[in-house]
Amino acid sequence: MIGEDFPAVLIAAQQGDEVAFATLWHDGQPALLRYLRVLAPDMAEDIAAETWTYVVRGLARFRGDEQNWRAWLFTTARRRVIDQTRQLMRRPATSLEALPDPALADLPGVRGPDAADLALENLATRAAIGAIANLPPMQAEVIMLRVVAGLDTEAVAQLLGRSSGAIRVAAHRGLHRLASMLSEAGVTR
Repeated sequence: MIGEDFPAVLIAAQQGDEVAFATLWHDGQPALLRYLRVLAPDMAEDIAAETWTYVVRGLARFRGDEQNWRAWLFTTARRRVIDQTRQLMRRPATSLEALPDPALADLPGVRGPDAADLALENLATRAAIGAIANLPPMQAEVIMLRVVAGLDTEAVAQLLGRSSGAIRVAAHRGLHRLASMLSEAGVTR
C-alpha cells in the first residue's frame, strides 16, 4: 500500500507523470496477478495487461482514496475476466495439435475418428463429471485435482491447505462413493 502519499501520487499520475503511474503499477500489479491467477490461470498476464489499459483510459476520471483505488482496480480486472470468459464461450479455441492434419485426411486408408465413437466418449466424459459433481465438495475437488488434473497428493494438499493424509482419505472416500453410485446405477467395469 502506498499510504499517506497516495493522494499526491494519484494526482501526479492523472496529470501524466510516468513515475507516479509506475508507483501505482508497482503497488497494484503483484496482488492483481495473484488474484487473476486464481480466477483465470491461463490468461492472468493477458487480463492484467488489459486491466491496466482500461485503468490508463479511466484514470483521469477516477475519484477516491487508496481503498477505492484498489477496489476499482480489482473490479476492472474481474470484469475483464468475465469478458474473456464470455468471449471464449462464444468462440472456443482449439489448439493446433488437436486439429487433424488435412494432408493425412486425403490419404487412402487413413480415417479420422468415427463420429459415433466421439459421441460416446463425450457422453461418458459428461456422465463421469456429473457423477463427480454429486460428491461432497471436498471429495469432488480432490478427485478432480488428483485424477483429472493429474496432480500428486502433496500438490493437492498444498493447493487446498490440507494435510496429505486428509487428501488421501478424501480421495479414497470419493472414489469409494463413486464406485457405489456407479454400481447402484448398473454401471460395471
